[in-house]
Amino acid sequence: MKLPSLNLYRHFLDGIPLYLARYYWWAYLWPVTVSFFDHQPIINAILFGQYRKLMGATMARLKLADHQNTLQLTCVYGELTPKLIETVSPAPLHITDAALIQLGLAKSKASRENSLLATRMNAEQLGYKDDSFTTVVLFFLLHEMPPEARINVLGECMRVIPAGGTLLVTEYAPLPTSHIIYRFPPSRWLITKLEPFLDSFWREDVGALLNEHGKAYGKMARTSSDERIFANFYRVTEFKVQAL
Repeated sequence: MKLPSLNLYRHFLDGIPLYLARYYWWAYLWPVTVSFFDHQPIINAILFGQYRKLMGATMARLKLADHQNTLQLTCVYGELTPKLIETVSPAPLHITDAALIQLGLAKSKASRENSLLATRMNAEQLGYKDDSFTTVVLFFLLHEMPPEARINVLGECMRVIPAGGTLLVTEYAPLPTSHIIYRFPPSRWLITKLEPFLDSFWREDVGALLNEHGKAYGKMARTSSDERIFANFYRVTEFKVQAL
């Protein structure tokens, strides 16, 4: 949420992307609220009761993919990270985030030593080599980014996923003009105030962006599965990366 008169976000800028600190410090960077949000009932309420369905659909696609070398691109609240660790075991799960507090929280959920390999990176400029991961998981990341950052992240996904690899995107579905949450002005106003970049993401063609920026790496992305949840409000989309 934008708080222009307080400028509290300036206290959280150390190594943090400006948009993340400015608009989401209260949700991801402040220790008081980090401990509050990381409770299953809270995160489920934020997703209108759909967290388990979304996580279940994501895990179902991951189990069918080559998860020998899997990257969770940025941390998330809830049970997703432990479930990912369990699914890719005995291989470790790789996870990266710009926020140390989020990485610490993720590591606290790893039940086994060396089951989670955590690094601090900006998702727009990953330090991994080309073709490093057979699968990359993006769970409600893209809608929290301004368009330029979103494009950079999708470009990095195409760089680090080899031909034959998988990108799993769990996110808001395209512009939900028929959904009651969108059609009801107060709820639409609230959700777009809390998520200032959501409106632009609703209008984004993720597949087209992947293909546009995959050309530089000689790759393209094909939609192999697209499951819609909560009356077409959310989606779990699987993209298969192929050589051009």
